[in-house]
This record gives sequence, C-alpha cells and structure tokens, in this order.
Amino acid sequence: MAARTPARPAAAPGHLPVMLAEVLETLAPVDGDVIADGTFGGGGYSRAILTAAACTVIGIDRDLDAIVRAERLAAEFPRLVPLLGRFGDLDSLLEAAGHARVDGVVLDIGVSSFQIDEAIRGFSFMKDGPLDMRMGASGPSAADVVNQMAERDLANIIFRLGEERNGRRIARAIVERRATEPFTTTADLAALVETAVGGRRGARMHPATQTFQAIRMYVNDELGELARGLVAAEKVLRPGGRLVVVTFHSLEDRLVKQWLRERSGGVPAGSRHMPLMSKPKPPSFEQITNKALQPSEKEVETNPRARSARLRAAIRTDAAAFGGPADDGMGLPPISELEVSR
Repeated sequence: MAARTPARPAAAPGHLPVMLAEVLETLAPVDGDVIADGTFGGGGYSRAILTAAACTVIGIDRDLDAIVRAERLAAEFPRLVPLLGRFGDLDSLLEAAGHARVDGVVLDIGVSSFQIDEAIRGFSFMKDGPLDMRMGASGPSAADVVNQMAERDLANIIFRLGEERNGRRIARAIVERRATEPFTTTADLAALVETAVGGRRGARMHPATQTFQAIRMYVNDELGELARGLVAAEKVLRPGGRLVVVTFHSLEDRLVKQWLRERSGGVPAGSRHMPLMSKPKPPSFEQITNKALQPSEKEVETNPRARSARLRAAIRTDAAAFGGPADDGMGLPPISELEVSR
C-alpha cells in the first residue's frame, strides 16, 4: 500500500481549541514546567500553554501535517518541541527526547478539525474524497477495511464503535456491493449506507455518521491508543503532575472515567460476604473533579463541534504506577491482520 503523501498546510485560521479555558485551569501550567501535548492537532492548546507560562511543551502527533504546523509554531515559540509519533507511545517518545518525566499531560481525543475539513483525508462524508481516514501515513485505510473485512467483523465494528443499531444491515449491504465493485470514495460509501438504512426520513443526523465514526475509530485504533496513552501518562507524570483528557465520544469518556476511578482508589471496598482477594494498590491519581466538565452554552453556540466534549482531570500522586495491560480493542480483530492478508 502506498503511503499517503502529506500536504503542507499553513496554520489554518479559525481553529477553535475546545474547552481551552477549562484545560488551562485544570492543567495549571507554571514557569519551568514541562508539558506533553499528546495530540498537537492545530496547536491551540500548545500555544495557550506556552503563552500562559514560561514552560516547555512537547507537541506530539502521529499526523505529519500536524507536525508541520508544530514546526511553524516552534519558530514563534522555541520552547515548543515537535515530536512525530503516537501518544500511546508517550513514555518512550519523551524518554528519547530527554524528558522522561513531565509536569503535565493533555490529550484531546479524536479526529481534528483539520482532518475533517480536508476532503483528501477521507474522514468526512460531507466532502467527497478518497476513502482513507488514516491519522498517520501508513497502515490499512478505511477502503481496505470496507473492502476486505469479514461481514461479521465489519458488523461488530459498526455496531460497537459506532453504536449503530443497523450495523448488521449496513455490513451486509457493503459486502454485497463490494462483490461487484470496491468502495473507493467517501461519497460512495455514504450513499450506500443511506440506502441500506432507508434514507434520512427527517433525521437530524446523516445516516452514515455513526458508520464513518466506527470505521475511523477502528482504522486508527482510537480506543486502544487512548488506553495505552493513559498508562503511559501514569508512568511519565511526576508526583503533583496533572493529566487532562478531553473526549468527544461516550466510549472514550467511559474508558477515561473508569480508568481514573480505578487509579484514584474508587474500587469496591469488599464486605464480610465478599472480601477483597488482595490489598488495593495505593491510588496513583487524585481526581480534580468527580464529574466530567462540559463546555459552556456560549462555547457550543460559537463552536458546535464542542457540544459532545467532556473533560476529566487528575493529579498524580507519589504512589507507584499501576501499570498493567493497555489494549482496549473491545475484542475486535486487530487491524494488523488486514496487513497480513493483503
């Protein structure tokens, strides 16, 4: 498979970082801090952090286009260090960059506005383009998944990651169509999904929304990446360091919520009828807020994409990291299997 040749976009005006005030308040950067922005994207968080305090920001992104933007911002702020890579590899990336421990980690989960708005990236059914959806420049694309995945697995992906109740019907329609002609464009797939579910019928949301979301999340292993990123953040944060995570999907928010609950000691205490089998580990985090913060009504009016955002934050204690497995693929087949079969 030929790797995508990234464009070289200028820093796009009008990029609106979501819940920026809340991110800065909970991250609380001070002079001398080293902050890891694990999802650089448009650089909104990094710019604000660099402006708020005389600190160093490590700007990480798997998307080379984002790193180009980071390099341009670094010309304005030499305290910004761009790093190409996945935030799930945060610990190894930071160690290689000479910053094995940091004072803060901020993660903005999901697809960026730049990726959605560029038709050539193939993320949106609103703009016809190649059926790609890769945040990075390598690995199987959305077209590979749609044209090669077994019907049962494809149905599970759409149902579980997209929470699309018509997942089986859509998968069946995809498999039947691809037998005669493979899918190559976003418009083609969107039209097939719309036909499979019976059209819009006055729905506020396009019928292909959840299917596109599911395939994108699968192609980029977004839940697995988030799980690995949380574990890596636990390893690299100094005692007193802060973790701030902004999510846009219920599955992502649920993962962060449960992970922080476990790390902050929010586990069942046991009883005389069902005592704990082992002594609980000392909490590695203290949650700043027990409930997720949500964007203000004013922000949602200004930036409708912020509507589903949820922010959770916690402070690292001096306890040892829990560690443990960090793969949350929800039991779905690894996308690497497509690479082997091609």
